[in-house]
Amino acid sequence: MKKTLVIGATPNPSRYAYLASNKLVRYGHEIVNVGIKKGEVAGVPIEPPQTIHHDIDTVTLYVGTRNQSSLYDYILNTNPKRIIFNPGTENGELEAMARQKGIETIEGCTLVMLSTGEF
Repeated sequence: MKKTLVIGATPNPSRYAYLASNKLVRYGHEIVNVGIKKGEVAGVPIEPPQTIHHDIDTVTLYVGTRNQSSLYDYILNTNPKRIIFNPGTENGELEAMARQKGIETIEGCTLVMLSTGEF
């Protein structure tokens, strides 16, 4: 299973990040929820983007492009195998920086990828 960092995690059940965290856990993936909201999702607390986790396979982004620049170092220092840019989070600058570090970038939807077995 792929340990996944969900950036933009929220306890709001109407948000895609909430749905993704829950679906990832249902599919057997360990998650780390990172965001600015307080609370927990899928039984996992939401933490601020401070602690660098070095055992992350996948980062899945649920933060809009204009709010990502403050997260660049955090994301890249995590050194995941891949970053999934969910719809609305596409960011050419961050994608180029990630590829320079050998990190795979995918413009896709985590929810769809889980449902179709592509995750």
